[in-house]
Amino acid sequence: MELTIALETVCRIIQRAREFETLIPDSDPDEGSNATDDGAVDAIEDDGDNPSEVELRAIVDDLAEDEQAEVVALAMVGRGTFDATEWAEALDAATDEADDVIEWMLEQPTLSTDLEAGLAAFDLSCDGIGTLV
Repeated sequence: MELTIALETVCRIIQRAREFETLIPDSDPDEGSNATDDGAVDAIEDDGDNPSEVELRAIVDDLAEDEQAEVVALAMVGRGTFDATEWAEALDAATDEADDVIEWMLEQPTLSTDLEAGLAAFDLSCDGIGTLV
């Protein structure tokens, strides 16, 4: 299996997904407190304007359809829906299952872990890619 999507792009998606996954639901959307009063919880609350989500959406929007399918297929392999020998089937399922790829991705609570495991199934990793910004 050879990916058409750049490994660096998958690694950037993993990084942004990891940041997005750490968010917690907004507990008080009408609050007017400061970080000292609320114990800095606002920093990890999802208030709908999260830079990680915005960048994740931008990355996925810039991908070609076959690259989007590869990301979804990697996640499916990583979570165990398919194994590495079933790559063609995973790609077919990814194309069928994910009409709106970014929404599908944002609904996956373990997307970053699944993508890392998917890469590992093909002896790929983000090790040595460098610092992602």
